[in-house]
Amino acid sequence: MNAADTREIIMGVARKAVQARGYNALSFRELAAEVGIKSASVHYHFPTKGDLAAALAQRYTEDGREFLGTIREGSKSVKAAVQQYTDIFRAALADDNRMCLCGIMSAEHDDLPPEVRAELDRFNQMNVDWLASLLAQGSHGAKELKQARTRALAIFAAIEGAQLIARGQGDIAVYDQIIEGYRQAGLLP
Repeated sequence: MNAADTREIIMGVARKAVQARGYNALSFRELAAEVGIKSASVHYHFPTKGDLAAALAQRYTEDGREFLGTIREGSKSVKAAVQQYTDIFRAALADDNRMCLCGIMSAEHDDLPPEVRAELDRFNQMNVDWLASLLAQGSHGAKELKQARTRALAIFAAIEGAQLIARGQGDIAVYDQIIEGYRQAGLLP
């Protein structure tokens, strides 16, 4: 296994671990054992836990940006795009009751190094920007754009919250109920 492959494998295992247990539970020793390498090898690629978490959040944001672009290009309506967006968060729950990587780390904000916080801010901003641009399609006035941004922030927070509640209950149907409630209440298109 070459160094690039090892780095990617470490990141894959670490991502699943963080999505399942959070940043504070991330252990280089456990990662190394699961990957089948020595702990020093994990440190070779990521000198600190903060370096690893920042790399994970950065990759998660980049992958998310690409996926959201695909949704935007392939959706015939705002409603369809938002449905696909909520399905992303549902998919994490369907994958062994995991959370959005950045959502679960945001819950541990005070324990995170500054470089990780910066990446979480980028992720959050990217999501709100994407939702706002989707909701503001055809809008040109400053007031309409501001309203779209406010609604986008509410949608993002609501979806992250729905995922957290469903995870806590260990029941993906709870997520589905909450999302449907948001639609009925008019928060989601």
